[in-house]
Amino acid sequence: MAGIQLSTAGVKLLYAAEATAGTRPTTGYKEISEIKSIPELNPEPDNLETTTLAETEWKTYIPGLKDIGGALSFTANLTEKSMEEWEGVVDAYDTAADNKATWFCILIPGLTKALYFTGKPSPMGMPGMEVSAVLETTLYITPTGAPQWEAKPTDLETMSLKSARSKTVEV
Repeated sequence: MAGIQLSTAGVKLLYAAEATAGTRPTTGYKEISEIKSIPELNPEPDNLETTTLAETEWKTYIPGLKDIGGALSFTANLTEKSMEEWEGVVDAYDTAADNKATWFCILIPGLTKALYFTGKPSPMGMPGMEVSAVLETTLYITPTGAPQWEAKPTDLETMSLKSARSKTVEV
């Protein structure tokens, strides 16, 4: 039986700093709003050739290392709010003490798990601009740990209510 197909509508990028070094937070995540695109976090492992001279027809391989590709780029609308939020993300990373990591979480509606990874956010720079275009920026996060699928944060209902209350329309 085929599963229900999912849409990217409603996908969220969240972050939280560790309370205890080495332990992924399960609550307290904050949303990074205005995200328009999320990069692929599905690295193809290297294949290391192990073929010996005894082989006569096929080469043999073992899996090698995976490479997520350095800094990940997330596209976002550039607004006053998104600038303030991103400064908060960078500040949370910079003020984390005692080797505490900053965790990022990608929530996908319709899935029971979320994708988590630790990373270092880079301060926002000045984006390129052109005539008759939406002002967008690229937010960079350099992964410091491998992505992992785990249970969603436990305070999602509370977070959703706060997010719904804080949404305003700018004119």
